[in-house]
Amino acid sequence: MIKYINELKKEDLENKKVLLRVDFDIPIIDGKIAEDYRIKAQKETIDYLINAGARVLMVVHLGHEISDASFSPIVEELGTILGQTLTLVPRLELTSINFLFEKCQLLLLDNIRQDSLEIQNDDGLAVRLANGFDYYVNDAFATMHRNHTSIVAVTKHLPSYAGLLVRKEVDNLEQAMRAPMEGKILVLGGAKISTKMPVIKNFIERAEKILIGGALANNFFKTQGIKVGASVVDDAVALDVKSENIILPRDFITAEKGSESSSVKLYKPPANVGEAEAILDIGPETAEEWAEIIERAKMVIWNGPMGYFEHKDFEEGTEIIAEAVSKVERSIVGGGDTIVAVDKFGLLDKYGFVSTGGGAMLEFLAGNKLPGLEALGYYK
Repeated sequence: MIKYINELKKEDLENKKVLLRVDFDIPIIDGKIAEDYRIKAQKETIDYLINAGARVLMVVHLGHEISDASFSPIVEELGTILGQTLTLVPRLELTSINFLFEKCQLLLLDNIRQDSLEIQNDDGLAVRLANGFDYYVNDAFATMHRNHTSIVAVTKHLPSYAGLLVRKEVDNLEQAMRAPMEGKILVLGGAKISTKMPVIKNFIERAEKILIGGALANNFFKTQGIKVGASVVDDAVALDVKSENIILPRDFITAEKGSESSSVKLYKPPANVGEAEAILDIGPETAEEWAEIIERAKMVIWNGPMGYFEHKDFEEGTEIIAEAVSKVERSIVGGGDTIVAVDKFGLLDKYGFVSTGGGAMLEFLAGNKLPGLEALGYYK
């Protein structure tokens, strides 16, 4: 049975040392944090521990797989966002933790993925991380689908708890799974059909409609014999699912690869795209039709933008969908690009719940077991 950090009271935590796994794998541009939602979402757990008098070492990663990247350039900015005095601990100074705790209550261990043993779920590294600590807490929901040392192996060596953000994530995603099919709409966009096909299959009989835009739709078009030109397509994935519940765009917007706004075209209905062209947004008829479907819904789960929203000529589809979802009483939005998009449109605080998980959210919605949650006893 999973245990949450609020089961520990002040008397349990005061002067205790807590190893806290958080996820600060955020975009950094020109040495500055470009988007801080994920950081702020974990602040509640950090404050809970600090206010109870615990001494906390945060374990974090930066970058995919093994990476030499360091949190050094942004540690001061991180402290400002968290409202805490924060000291960065180089990975090789892990043995100096007791001395450092005398000077600062909140420490940040530099990028754990600087160590290749992290992604190997190595027990020796887990022992070194856990040494001298009283509790382990995981509040990094976005990494729960990773079978890594600081997510899984470390739980064997310390009394282990989930953080307050993880509790919110699990509660909301459970609701998405259990809510009645009637009036429940799943909206999927972005790319990586391989990560979203399991969700589509799992929701065929869980959602009234599944709206598929972004690069995901290109795979369906291609299967139907519609040429998609230079559009993003994952040829390695077989589309072995058919359902009247799946709704594809009825029109879309393209541009020649590399020239973008200079050659924007509207295809209505979907038709063969020129070899040099790429589909970059859903069309206006699709956006209007889908907005009406969404606004009538009882619950909407959305992951993935409708197109190349980073460019002003191809942002309209995503913005219309974002605004429609914001009007639904029960909404769950997630995925890194989705968060960036809704933040760009000034809508980040307009949804029922915004998940910090991209891959973890999709794995949960696909009905798969997440190694991090399994290590904490969630599936028992």
